[in-house]
Amino acid sequence: MKSEKEYNLSKLKDFLNLHQGEDQKEKVLENVIANISFRGANLWILACAIVIASVGLNVNSTAVIIGAMLISPLMGPIVGAGFALGTYDFGLLKKSLKNLVIATLVSLFVSFLYFSLSPFKEAQSELLARTSPNIYDVLIAFFGGMVGVIAITRVEKGNPIPGVAIATALMPPLCTAGYGLAIGSLSYFGGAMYLYIINCFFICISTFLIVKFLKYPSVSFLNEGKKKRITRTITLLILVMIVPSFYLAYALLQEKKFTQQVNTFIQNELVQKGYTLIYEKTKFNQRPKKIELAFLDKKFSKSELIDLKSKLSLYNIDNTELLIRQDSTDLKRDILAEISRRSENVSEKDIAIQNLRKELTAYKFEDQELIKEITTLFPTLTPFSIGKQLMVNTADSTKMETVLFYNGKEKLDNKELTKLRDWLSIKLNGSDIKILKGE
Repeated sequence: MKSEKEYNLSKLKDFLNLHQGEDQKEKVLENVIANISFRGANLWILACAIVIASVGLNVNSTAVIIGAMLISPLMGPIVGAGFALGTYDFGLLKKSLKNLVIATLVSLFVSFLYFSLSPFKEAQSELLARTSPNIYDVLIAFFGGMVGVIAITRVEKGNPIPGVAIATALMPPLCTAGYGLAIGSLSYFGGAMYLYIINCFFICISTFLIVKFLKYPSVSFLNEGKKKRITRTITLLILVMIVPSFYLAYALLQEKKFTQQVNTFIQNELVQKGYTLIYEKTKFNQRPKKIELAFLDKKFSKSELIDLKSKLSLYNIDNTELLIRQDSTDLKRDILAEISRRSENVSEKDIAIQNLRKELTAYKFEDQELIKEITTLFPTLTPFSIGKQLMVNTADSTKMETVLFYNGKEKLDNKELTKLRDWLSIKLNGSDIKILKGE
């Protein structure tokens, strides 16, 4: 009679048993082999899917890209290669790799042709997301591939297949590589191809592991020495693929950390003090790193700039140059370019209107409380007008002064004028005051 521990262990094994619901191995292999070949309809479907994915990347439409991934037949030869490795069927492996190369070359050619003819060459966020793969892409490819293979080996295929096609994302990297070729960017091409190879390789490895776990029969019977060599080769390839992705993930983490530190610095030291930020640009991938800022109406003195630069270390922002642009003649152009990049509907006319409003505000006098006080304390002044004007002493010397022009019946004597001038100067924080009597 089984003990309670043995009974619970047996229940757990049944609960995790991957053989439950498994389809006949011969039937699964037939389906896998049937989906390897890229001829006729499969090739046309692939080409159409590539065009759809390229359009989606070009117009930055996630929905279109997902649609292309759902109709793509690219998974076939990759899964075939995994089954071939798991069953030591080197004829099937050769056929799978040959068809994968054909599919890859056709996809690159179609996407290259599309982006060469497309008038829109700007790199959108969906394109850029496929140029810097990291360890997370490895995990997605591995576990996505594992789900796909488990689903393929079931009697009831179920819902996972479409989800696997979306998660493993084989089409977008190929289209991005074609885009890199079309614009002559080796960095885009290399990054996208690395992501594509990662996806292919780890889908293949996850397939291999599931095939071995489900004990699919070997076609070729190898001695232990050859099996060990195959295992060592697979392990070496895993390391070759995974090590650069760890580095890229670390670089991505550092960049995000730097961006957060910069945002905290700007918020605490500048925005919260009332300075209106109109331009921000950070450059992480250069040495030293750079932060470029510009503000609407604040002009920083040398001592203020030195103080701000010294505070960078308080936010763990090291080896970074802080540049606050104040007098650059091309600042407006850069600001407009940055605003345009963020898809905000702002033009030079909007900037001009904003500047005119600022100038108008400088000449307007809107302190109604002060006007009431003047009327109460100096009733003989009324009617009067008060405003601001620019006083020009020389071509290089100007200053803003407040002018009070009164038409009262009685002219103020010198004592009253002095009293009014001093009082207004205090009220207006030391502003220059001029008082004039009408005829």
